[in-house]
Amino acid sequence: MSEVPAEPAPPDGPLQQLLHLQEDDTALAQLRHRLDTLPERGALASVGTRLRELEEQAVQLERRAGELAGAQAELERQIEAARARREQLDRQMRSGQVTAARDLTAMDEEVRHLAGRVASLEDRELEVMEEADPIHRQLREVAETARGLREESDRLHQALAAAEATLGDEMSSLERRRAEQAGEVPAALLSQYERIRAAGDGVGVARLVGSSCSGCHLTLPSMEVDRIRRAAPDAVVTCDQCGRILVR
Repeated sequence: MSEVPAEPAPPDGPLQQLLHLQEDDTALAQLRHRLDTLPERGALASVGTRLRELEEQAVQLERRAGELAGAQAELERQIEAARARREQLDRQMRSGQVTAARDLTAMDEEVRHLAGRVASLEDRELEVMEEADPIHRQLREVAETARGLREESDRLHQALAAAEATLGDEMSSLERRRAEQAGEVPAALLSQYERIRAAGDGVGVARLVGSSCSGCHLTLPSMEVDRIRRAAPDAVVTCDQCGRILVR
């Protein structure tokens, strides 16, 4: 006994087509939300904030390092001048050109004073160098951390671009299907749907499930439900609670 071929399902009416359109619009909204909230975006923002903090820290450290380098250079200049003067006096005293005891005594006192000054300046230079060492170490650590963060930023940019491309392809495909769906909906009904959807958090049409609107999830009065169910199958009715088009 041969099988009787099943009859093709009747084509969807305008309201059912509108539900398909709503499904596509909801899926597009979800994709846009995913695109806006990709985890790589947040991670990139955090990396960027940390890099700016490190840059500010590096500027402060470099400024202090520059101040200490300038102080050390000035101390070295003073040390060199004091040594040169002491060597000059020492040569004069040894040359025999100065014979007056008073002059020799004054020169000897100045030599001892210069020796003390050199020692004091060298101590100060050592303190400056000791203060500069940890600053240079911090600068190296900051540079190393920043280098690692820049590498992480590059990796995140690549991951973000790949994720955006994938979601972009999904959205393009869905937008094409959405356009096809919209072309099957009567213009007046589509205009009404778009207007309601714009004012209804992206949802312009919903099913009537029992006595509840699946759009606002509120229970409709029994008389209102009876009125809706008695309406012609192709009649456009709306929820008296949220204003969305209802599909029975």
